[in-house]
Amino acid sequence: MTLLWKWEQGYLDESEIGVMQSPMPIVHFVPMQKPLENLFRPERQDEYQTPLYKTSLRAGILSTTGQSTNFVLCVLLPIRPDTTPDFWVNQGAAMLCMLNT
Repeated sequence: MTLLWKWEQGYLDESEIGVMQSPMPIVHFVPMQKPLENLFRPERQDEYQTPLYKTSLRAGILSTTGQSTNFVLCVLLPIRPDTTPDFWVNQGAAMLCMLNT
C-alpha cells in the first residue's frame, strides 16, 4: 500500500492506482526526554503509528531488543477521517527512508 499525503488537508490517504511511491512532508525530529507513557496513545483513532523503515526490505536481522535492524521508529500521522488505524495496519502502510531504484 502506498501512502499519499494530502498536502492541503494535512492527513494520510490512499494513493491512486499504480502509484508506487509518494513524497511525504519533511519530518524534523527534535530529541527530548519524555516519560514512556506519552509515547503510545492507543486511544487516538485519528492518527496512525506509521512504521518507518530504512529500506523497502522490511525484513532485517533481529536485534537483541527483538526489533528488526531495518526498523527506525513509528511516526504519528493524521489519517483520513473515515478510516481507522486498523485500516492502515491491514493495508501494510509504511514510510521508507530510502527507495530501491
